[in-house]
Amino acid sequence: MKNALILLLMCLCAQSAFAQNNDSAWVRKHYTKREVYITMRDGNRLYTAVYAPKKSSEKSPILINRTPYSIVPYGNDSFKAFWNTHWMAYLRENYIIVLQDVRGRMMSEGEFVDVRPYKYNKQGREIDEASDTYDTIDWLIKNINNNNGKVGVFGISYPGFYSTMAALSNHPALKAVSPQAPVTDWYAGDDFHHNGAFMLMDAFNFYTIFGKPRPEPTKLWNTNFNYTSKDNYKYYLEAGTLKDIAKLVGDSIQFWKNLYAHPDYDQWWQERNTRNHVQNIPNDVATLVVGGLFDAEDLFGAWRLYESIEQKAKNDNRIVMGPWAHGYWAKGTGENLGNVRFGSKTAEWYQKNIEVPFFNYHLKDKGDISGIKEANVFFTGSNEWKTFSKWPPQGVSNTSMYLQPGGELTESTPVHRNSFAQYTSDPSKPVLYTEDVHFKRVKEYMTDDQRFASRRPDVLVFQTEILNEDFTLAGPVVANLFASISTTDADFVVKIIDVFPDTFKYDDKATTGTNYPMDGYQMLVRGEVMRGRYRNSLTSPAAFVPNEVTEVKLTLPDVAHTFKKGHRLMVQIQSSWFPLVDRNPQQFVNIYTADKKDFIKSDIGIYHDAERASTVVLPVLKQN
Repeated sequence: MKNALILLLMCLCAQSAFAQNNDSAWVRKHYTKREVYITMRDGNRLYTAVYAPKKSSEKSPILINRTPYSIVPYGNDSFKAFWNTHWMAYLRENYIIVLQDVRGRMMSEGEFVDVRPYKYNKQGREIDEASDTYDTIDWLIKNINNNNGKVGVFGISYPGFYSTMAALSNHPALKAVSPQAPVTDWYAGDDFHHNGAFMLMDAFNFYTIFGKPRPEPTKLWNTNFNYTSKDNYKYYLEAGTLKDIAKLVGDSIQFWKNLYAHPDYDQWWQERNTRNHVQNIPNDVATLVVGGLFDAEDLFGAWRLYESIEQKAKNDNRIVMGPWAHGYWAKGTGENLGNVRFGSKTAEWYQKNIEVPFFNYHLKDKGDISGIKEANVFFTGSNEWKTFSKWPPQGVSNTSMYLQPGGELTESTPVHRNSFAQYTSDPSKPVLYTEDVHFKRVKEYMTDDQRFASRRPDVLVFQTEILNEDFTLAGPVVANLFASISTTDADFVVKIIDVFPDTFKYDDKATTGTNYPMDGYQMLVRGEVMRGRYRNSLTSPAAFVPNEVTEVKLTLPDVAHTFKKGHRLMVQIQSSWFPLVDRNPQQFVNIYTADKKDFIKSDIGIYHDAERASTVVLPVLKQN
């Protein structure tokens, strides 16, 4: 049996390699590659690779991906490995594929500016990323043979930001844009800040490489940063304060200095919030916003960009949210994330049934997209795709669940007086964001088992009784806490968790996932952090009055999950999530310049009595 399995795996690997080799040969046989400089209105030139069909019975649409991460490999004879991705579907459809190094990155000229602000009413030689997209499209339409005059733009993460900027370009040839995991607001909820809390590990990992200056155009990527430990908890704890960490980063990375110079949500950050500009998307540009329910970087961006376009623009706007980590709808099968399984190849289904048909319809006048609804969302737990005419969907009722003494979570209003649960938050011993020892931040933490945290004395745990029927959430969760702290500042981390039955196990015949013990598994469904000083406003921080009960309201990104009959719903509350989030000194000081002596313990009480009833407000979707 074992030998037969090994033989089967060898055959499958051989078949896969054969298919990839065939696709590679097909691309080289049917496509040409040309690298060109396209001149922008201010005279700077952007390095661009154009992959075009050699022969086609029809004129071809143009699909653009603009990136700060390099359009490697360089050279007219060196082809990007499209055959390893779903981009092959576009080549089979005879698309002209265009890749471009954005201004100031890699081989392109000019100055690079992180999330360059959009400019209204540009005059003359004024530029932004929207104008660079306009100038690129204009050149392509006029200079690439056999194009059909229709253009689409798509990209994931930072290229998702450039896709949003493309939608604002107002070029008449642009017909469809898909911002995917789009960088949208780097202060409120994407990548480097969540509700004012600094996402230390992601920012440090990214900018110690990406942020290094590039004085001249280059084909070479920056070198790695030299870490002194592969244990990220140990490394960042020993690194010390943010002031100490700034010394590790050095003085050459401009955006790191900007992070420190703008601790609050000031005009500098607001100019970089793309939600402030989407009202300028033309009515005839269709947008397809795509994101992952377990995207550790830009979950906020996908939900909130879609929401803003709905509120401010008048174009055809749709959203897809699947059970994916960052960008994993474009790689892998989407059958699982870490220990949690989703029951089908969700990424392949999305590619075949949504993304490719979307661009074919708008750029080739081909096919039918009536099956792509306004909101196309995968619900974990029940493991099924659902479609809706809006998001959050009709039929959602906001249901308050009350924290109770003894760690209970019920729909009944508390009746006790002066009732609270208390823990001590110690910055020298912060709560880990995941259990195991890791070097870089792991994507799987978004569905990780939370039993390690529930066993700590500085984590509060509240849970329902065993559910006697399925319980589905569809939309944002609001935590409304009444808290007292013994200091003048603290962080609040709220986690929504699905507790599996003690008898639960996956089918052993499944080919995805791990052999992790799933009986009693505490699956993280959603977690979010708020820096307490920003409880009233991200722009105007305010200190706590020690030991005075204060309301702290935190909105968690949208949830699409069914808690199955026999499971429980759990809420965990804590005040550190390290090293995912930097440590709060728990005093109302500038954290970016705080010294070691500023970090002190804080006694934190979460109230659950009749007068100060802490709740989580859940968007419960009525079962059909």
